[in-house]
Amino acid sequence: MPASATKPLRVAVLADSDTRWKWGALTANRIAPSGPGNPGDTAGAADIRLDGYLLRGRATPTARQLGEVGVRADSLREVTAVEFLRAMREESYDLLVLALVGGGVQAMLHGLKRIWEDRPQRPVVVTGYVGVVYEKLADGLLLRHGADLVLANSRQDAERFRTVYEGVRADSGSVTEVALPFLGGAAYTGEHDPYTVVFAAQPSVPESRKDRTYLLNRLVQHARRHPEREVLLKLRSKPGEHTTHIEELPYQKLSQRLDLPPNFHLVYGHMGDVLDRTDLLVTVSSTAALESLHRRIPTVVLTDLGVREALGNHHFVGSGCLASWDQLDAGHRPEPDEEWVARQGVAADGSYATAFDAARERITKLLARPGGLPPLTPYYTPVTAPGYLPGILARHHLGPDGTPLPGAPAADKEPGPVRQIVRRAARGAYRHGVQRVAPVIRRMGEL
Repeated sequence: MPASATKPLRVAVLADSDTRWKWGALTANRIAPSGPGNPGDTAGAADIRLDGYLLRGRATPTARQLGEVGVRADSLREVTAVEFLRAMREESYDLLVLALVGGGVQAMLHGLKRIWEDRPQRPVVVTGYVGVVYEKLADGLLLRHGADLVLANSRQDAERFRTVYEGVRADSGSVTEVALPFLGGAAYTGEHDPYTVVFAAQPSVPESRKDRTYLLNRLVQHARRHPEREVLLKLRSKPGEHTTHIEELPYQKLSQRLDLPPNFHLVYGHMGDVLDRTDLLVTVSSTAALESLHRRIPTVVLTDLGVREALGNHHFVGSGCLASWDQLDAGHRPEPDEEWVARQGVAADGSYATAFDAARERITKLLARPGGLPPLTPYYTPVTAPGYLPGILARHHLGPDGTPLPGAPAADKEPGPVRQIVRRAARGAYRHGVQRVAPVIRRMGEL
């Protein structure tokens, strides 16, 4: 049953990166039936208990990244997939948010189905996407099928999601329209002093050194051309840290070779804090564009490298925000298309306050369902995808039926100091290999 004033709703979030932890934790606070009266309040609900689980892997967030996200949990620990499933068998939760890549969601759905098969009660299971869905639509959606709620961040996404599920004769009833949980902040009221241009960088878009160097040079040139402006390069992570995507060529490293003007700065921190002083947001295809549009800040999605699916900026066709650096330097300022903005869940018209009502209502009904919830029923099974599903499950040390494989990494207690040191060293070596060694090997292979 939904939480009362004396019994807080118990909520768990499993995430595999800093951005997904941010999405999962904020989403949990917004969709919990006992959540705050004002859905726009991101401070969290006082009447829920939030336990966070961080899936161990290449992108497990560091303490700095977790602090930058700014979302508090009542408990937070790092786990393997098998350790998480054990916790879900031993603990009793009302709501579970899976903030993972598609394969991780699918593996957890099968593992959870297995461990809950003899339990009369189970949590409501929710999943979704961190931001703009511009690639692998069918693949990602079918890997998420089986959750009680599959959240769509906009009206457009909700329609696309249902079309995919119905097209393979899978139940589309789980698709629930919401909005991105991290929108908010004060609306833009006019230029700051100094006028501030912010470029929102992305870890993997674009990928090549040539393209990333080009964008950095244009940003620096803009700063030199406008010495009266402050020009900021907003970075997602520091060298050695991983986020949702691997960043092989950090802008920090590229910028070391340039003579940077005094009005050009690299910045980290919460995106909302940076937007508080932004007069023009520029990006290739970052979700930061939607945060900026929500606050009615002038926003540009760059066309310099083309409008291409590989860049993700094709998603913004029709937005009115597409422009090049040449146009910006000439004084162009974009005017967003209001109809496009409304379909993207940006909710700049004030409707954000009710964007999560439908999800809360559905969860309330599911929690109150007599006799508990039925077993999880993912679309992918050993019958529908015998050549695909076993490999996905095996990556998380699960067998075809969701049972942990022999020798799967798990621990009955928290690792000791020596094991923690070894684990950190191993992760550091892995990240060094991904960011430093692998790119060199690839370049050598292209010679």
